[in-house]
Amino acid sequence: MLYSLVLAAGAFILISAWVVCYHSDRSVKPSLPPGPKGLPLIGNLFDLPPGPQWLIFDKWLKQYGDIVQINILGQPIIILGSVRAVSAIFEKNSSIHSSRKGMTMMNELMGWGFNFAFMPYGKRWRDGRRIFHQHFNQGSTPRYHHAFSRQTRRLLYSLLTEPEDFLRHIRHTFAATILAATYGLDVTDRNDPYVTISEKAMQGASAAFVPGAFLVNDFPILKYVPSWSPGAEFQRKAMEWKKATDAMFHKPFNAVKVGIREGTAGPSVAATILQSLPVDGDNREEEYAIKAVGAAAYAGATISTAQVFILAMAMHPEVQRRAQAEIDAVVGRSRLPDFSDRDSLPYINAVVKEVIRWQPAFPLGIPHASTADDEYCGYYIPKGSIIFGCSWSILHDPVAYPEPHKFIPERFLNKDGKLNPDVQDPNIAAFGYGRRICPGRYFVDDSLYSVISCILATFDIRPPTHRRAPMSELQPVMLPGIISHPAPFESTISARSHETADLIFRSLNETP
Repeated sequence: MLYSLVLAAGAFILISAWVVCYHSDRSVKPSLPPGPKGLPLIGNLFDLPPGPQWLIFDKWLKQYGDIVQINILGQPIIILGSVRAVSAIFEKNSSIHSSRKGMTMMNELMGWGFNFAFMPYGKRWRDGRRIFHQHFNQGSTPRYHHAFSRQTRRLLYSLLTEPEDFLRHIRHTFAATILAATYGLDVTDRNDPYVTISEKAMQGASAAFVPGAFLVNDFPILKYVPSWSPGAEFQRKAMEWKKATDAMFHKPFNAVKVGIREGTAGPSVAATILQSLPVDGDNREEEYAIKAVGAAAYAGATISTAQVFILAMAMHPEVQRRAQAEIDAVVGRSRLPDFSDRDSLPYINAVVKEVIRWQPAFPLGIPHASTADDEYCGYYIPKGSIIFGCSWSILHDPVAYPEPHKFIPERFLNKDGKLNPDVQDPNIAAFGYGRRICPGRYFVDDSLYSVISCILATFDIRPPTHRRAPMSELQPVMLPGIISHPAPFESTISARSHETADLIFRSLNETP
């Protein structure tokens, strides 16, 4: 009898303690952010279609507020959709929200673990970012202006002689600019293997970073599945993409080393760093960092944004005419715009900003990972969460940008036609957030200005001549991926006059 009473009392105490602790924990720990209800075990896996996921995220943010939570196979994913939210999480609390989630598909199977842009927060990341910042910060970017000008002039010539292939010309131009700045390689052939392998590697990276695209990211044990097994298509894709990734990582760097040894290396980031290293020292870590910098530079290239510019001009002839009138008034038609003209071309600068804002190249940003529990506006953010700053939503906020889906460069100007500092700069979201903001954003901005101003100075861009539909029906269709590119489209590009065609031929032989 006494034993039964003691046992019952003990059970009562244990149950009471559990109830107290449970309710105490529930009262202290806030709830998860709101979001669409998922299914047992798989969560919201089927709520993420293969199309443009930023549009789904944007819909949820409008429905639930500026912080949304979903779950994919047990992985909590937090989506932020306002400047206030990304500032609070990625800047004010950057010490615990600046890492990256290990992605088995990308980092292990495809070989992207070297790229500091995708590395977890730590020493190797800090070393890579430090080197990158030294060579691509705002003060260093002018040293690459000659490369911008040289490649832009080659682009103009290609557009003049083969205008129908403009999408390919743009891809080649920005790849060549990056290779020139980073490795000192003067790429002229459109089928250059350095460009080809870099494009293929980036296509794979963009596909692999999409949430829910590959189950191996959620179940890393699947990486041991043989490539010949049924359902192991991800292994076969990874093997193919890894070949391009390894080539992009090693081949340009090895070419620079050979050039230094033979005395033929041109000026570049890689050559500068390599020549500063001790001849007989162990430089493996430094060499690894140089390769990572080169790959990160290509990952930040502005190919997508330049293609969006062509689409925007074909859709908006009134914008094109105003931009050309400004260039004609400031620069004239006897030379190309250069960087000394930039402060005198506010409308061109507004066009650059609007191109970046209208169809951002990274509409989902690159996701961060939390290394500790956190709280925002009463909501619980668990350790290990993947956090997206939905750049699309921020850059299409109707309060900051009235009629956000329209292409309106004038939104960045005041009544005097000057850039309006009171309008939110799209760079606040277009290049990432906090400690993970793209350190090459100044390089990107200058290269865009060079291409946009020179194309507008020399060409008219229109919808394809065989299209019977009105211009208003030419719409932007963006392909899914962490880097979003316009779907292939047609456009008619022609020299503004015989004089501008002659200018293109003359400038091709001039030294920038």
